[in-house]
Amino acid sequence: MKHISTFLLILFAFTANAQKMNKKIEDPTKQRAILINQSTREGLVTFPEMKERYDVEYPAYQPDSLVIDSLKPLVKDQKITIVLGTWCGDSKLQLPHFFKIMDALSIPEKNITLICVDGLKKAENGLTDSLDIQRVPTFIFYNKDKKETGRIIESPQTSLEKDMLLILSKK
Repeated sequence: MKHISTFLLILFAFTANAQKMNKKIEDPTKQRAILINQSTREGLVTFPEMKERYDVEYPAYQPDSLVIDSLKPLVKDQKITIVLGTWCGDSKLQLPHFFKIMDALSIPEKNITLICVDGLKKAENGLTDSLDIQRVPTFIFYNKDKKETGRIIESPQTSLEKDMLLILSKK
């Protein structure tokens, strides 16, 4: 009986955490449904407003293979936090490109944190308060010591992969 109780507690905790991911709300600022707080890649790319653009942009985007080869040794210890708006045109454009790059680099999803914000660029429970988010999407790169190594804000200067290489190759 004790094992069943323990199992149920674990199942409840897992279910409670799962409900926090991919949370949908009606955003009064944007007057539409959005995702808020942490999201999974699957939750993001299947959200109708994101899916429409993802289905076009992901297959069409061709990352620079030479840059990808240069990035491979640099990204292995990196963690990446992306703050985005499902309502934001730049987020809808850049996220499919980013995922195409991550797939080319074989970066596991566990190394990427996706945080969706509302029209005021806020998430619930102070989730983004310490990140100084002014525009979205914001891609924040952290090294193995959890120190921020750089950001790409809104749109890359050249391309996502070239801007990533510039950030990650700095000593």
